[in-house]
Amino acid sequence: MTITELDRLEVQVLVDNVTDTLSSTPSFVTREFPALVRRGLRRIAGGDICCANHGLSLVIRAISGTREHVVLFDAGPVDYAVEHNGSRLGIDFGAVEAVVLSHGHWDHGGGLLKAFELMGKAAPDRRAPIYLHPGMFAERAQRQPDGGVLPFAQVPSPEELAAAGARPVVTDQPQELLEGMFYLSGEIPRVTSYELGLRNQVRRTSDGEWEPDPLIVDERFLAVEVKGKGVVVFTACSHAGVVNVLHHARSCFPGQKLYAVMGGFHLSGETESCIPETVRDIGDFDLNVIAPGHCTGWRALSALVQRYGEAGVVPLAVGKIFTL
Repeated sequence: MTITELDRLEVQVLVDNVTDTLSSTPSFVTREFPALVRRGLRRIAGGDICCANHGLSLVIRAISGTREHVVLFDAGPVDYAVEHNGSRLGIDFGAVEAVVLSHGHWDHGGGLLKAFELMGKAAPDRRAPIYLHPGMFAERAQRQPDGGVLPFAQVPSPEELAAAGARPVVTDQPQELLEGMFYLSGEIPRVTSYELGLRNQVRRTSDGEWEPDPLIVDERFLAVEVKGKGVVVFTACSHAGVVNVLHHARSCFPGQKLYAVMGGFHLSGETESCIPETVRDIGDFDLNVIAPGHCTGWRALSALVQRYGEAGVVPLAVGKIFTL
């Protein structure tokens, strides 16, 4: 693929599992407090700062010359997180021109209807596209140790999203978005032996039975290319495995440097067993920035920092702004 090179990339973390207002950051990252002060914060109080929540949402601004486009990548788990954090961070929802839902899990799609409500209020004449995989809408659940299932809340349907002001684009094919500044992948091939998805996930069949659904084939990544740096890969949960994600990104952009990977790496819970192999093999991609968040987990984060150092591993947190 050839996509439009960006002069600058700005990524603001709207929703993440972690809030971290105090830790020092590299020069290309702005912490939440300075971001809030820019938006008029004049006191520090619990109600005036962002909240952490189990999920992910990134506001991605791409600049190339005089052209600028904004994509919302996922919308976190719940309307409250989108509205609460968005209002405090001063997110311009009217500037969002496209939305990508990375896969059909509640912690990435639960805030979508609120996001489109806010977008509609700010830009009532725009019906922004939302890119959806057709496999996102199955009813899913988690198999419990006793054999029972705990159902997941489903993500909004294309019909619900259309009623909220969206223009659903339902396809499993790769897409170039917004003058070619963004690339949305197709389904991610599974090439490693150790990235096995969620082994305890099931989905309901047409006859009402629950069947294994570990691979979550509806998951896709988003990518941009920054001039003088390389390709930045946004992976929301890495149910395909972050190493598989990076392998596919490299195949999509042969001969181009992979500069950064950002998002959830899902190396917590049942997937902790593949932390050693994952941490080892991420090194094969010669990344400058590894920005784990959401479902990565503290054990994997610790292992990544131990292997690649604080200069290369920069965790996500609510309100942070990455400028590349």
